[in-house]
Amino acid sequence: MSGELYLAEIMGAGAALFDYDNDGDLDVYLVQGGMLGPGKTLADAVFPPPPGRDLRDRLFRNDLVVGEDGERRLRFTDVTEASGIRAQGYGMGVATGDFDNDGFTDLYVTNFGGNQLLRNNGDGTFSDTTEKSGTGDPGWSVSAAFIDYDRDGWLDLYVGDYVKLDLAKQKHCYSTSSALDYCTPLVYEPTPDRLYHNRGDGSFEDASDSAGITQAFGAALGVVVADVNGDGWPDIYVANDASPNQLWINQGNGTFRDDAMMAGAAVNMGGAAEGSMGVDAADYDSDGDVDLFTTNLTAETNTLYVNDGQGWFEDRTITMGLAAPSNAYTGFGTGWYDFDNDGWLDLFVANGAVAIKALSNTSDPFPLRQTNQLFRSEAGRGFSEVTADAGPALRLSEVSRGAAFGDVDNDGDTDILVTNDSGPVHLLLNQTGSRASWLGLRVVDAKGCDALGARVEIRPASDPPLWRRVHTDGSYASASDPRVLVGLGTRRASPTVLVHWPDDQVEEWRNLPLNRYSTLRQGEGDEPGSREKGSHD
Repeated sequence: MSGELYLAEIMGAGAALFDYDNDGDLDVYLVQGGMLGPGKTLADAVFPPPPGRDLRDRLFRNDLVVGEDGERRLRFTDVTEASGIRAQGYGMGVATGDFDNDGFTDLYVTNFGGNQLLRNNGDGTFSDTTEKSGTGDPGWSVSAAFIDYDRDGWLDLYVGDYVKLDLAKQKHCYSTSSALDYCTPLVYEPTPDRLYHNRGDGSFEDASDSAGITQAFGAALGVVVADVNGDGWPDIYVANDASPNQLWINQGNGTFRDDAMMAGAAVNMGGAAEGSMGVDAADYDSDGDVDLFTTNLTAETNTLYVNDGQGWFEDRTITMGLAAPSNAYTGFGTGWYDFDNDGWLDLFVANGAVAIKALSNTSDPFPLRQTNQLFRSEAGRGFSEVTADAGPALRLSEVSRGAAFGDVDNDGDTDILVTNDSGPVHLLLNQTGSRASWLGLRVVDAKGCDALGARVEIRPASDPPLWRRVHTDGSYASASDPRVLVGLGTRRASPTVLVHWPDDQVEEWRNLPLNRYSTLRQGEGDEPGSREKGSHD
């Protein structure tokens, strides 16, 4: 905190779980903030860090060791210097994806100020290709997502921009007690999001206007990509702070149309726009379509939008039991994941207030602390909060922001990396899910790149199918493990797996081994119903 109550101080930052060195385990990228002070420009406003504190983004290599007894020993090594990464902006978020199709995952870092595209060289180092790529975006960006919106085999980039904030023209806002407090985003002018089209030569063109993305905008904080209407084209859902959300429906011709209001996903059931921060998309009720979830401001409750199968949504937050437990919290990072591997997607929410008036502990110099929450799915019929039973890690009260999800120790259950504003990072290791059967899948295209946008259909014997999507986006300002981890509960038979590729091709795999990870490469599966090619019998 600078003492000046700059809005940027309470918004960051995110993190990524990704395998930068392709050794089979998840590494960690941490986005770092800085010290803000008054100045004529952003560059003038950033104070040097205090002695001994190098305030820049960090890359940690996962040196996971699995002993002969099966015991897993986690150790992370700071390889920032060796990686060549120089990310010293006022960091907000990070997105992951292989934009150049070389088989190594790249990083896009969002900042309060110019963003950075960091190309993974495949030898443990990264190169800053921001200028060459044309993706600098000098505004204030928070969340971003890689998306192949035209299905040409190259990942494009959607960048959610927040508001215009000029530190030299600081606005003063007051709480109901007449005390100075952080301003709401409504005090500032929102800025349009950006859509960058990948040319396939290392550069991008700004397609925001031609694609229609600039026709509607708000203070964007969360971005998630999913095919919400089942037409085979990836759509984009944007969670806006204190303004209606956008649902960009892909028209299949390089353009998008905002259908959020007509589709029922722009505002809550009362018709009010909410202070949406985090977002996720998944088929939580196993009916074959993608549902949406947003985290919101204190007193608004989080919001669950249930898909009717055709891209029309209904706010069922109250009936699903998610309204009352979230009313007292301000949610940021979030994700649907199966913490107990019973086959049903549960919910995690990272909480932390944004207004000093929200808490009464005046002895705390940064009184925005809240506990995080875990909600267990009741077989898709509703959710019950199980935070109190989830162990001491969820009893911590901090100012949580980003949440990245992934199996860090490769033991078959999903762990969570949580970042905190002005606080430490926490890696929450799941000790429950691996007790049940599971199936781990890395889904890659013919080039060996993670097939972002692919949909995976898991068909257990005599049970309805489970649907998962290959993605790294969602949550808040964070990027997650692209692998698909499917909980099977007490099932012991290997399910049939169908991959619906982004180019509409469908392939089938049978008899995949349980309780381990397998790689499914496009072109190596069977035709659905066939047992001739690529069978794992």
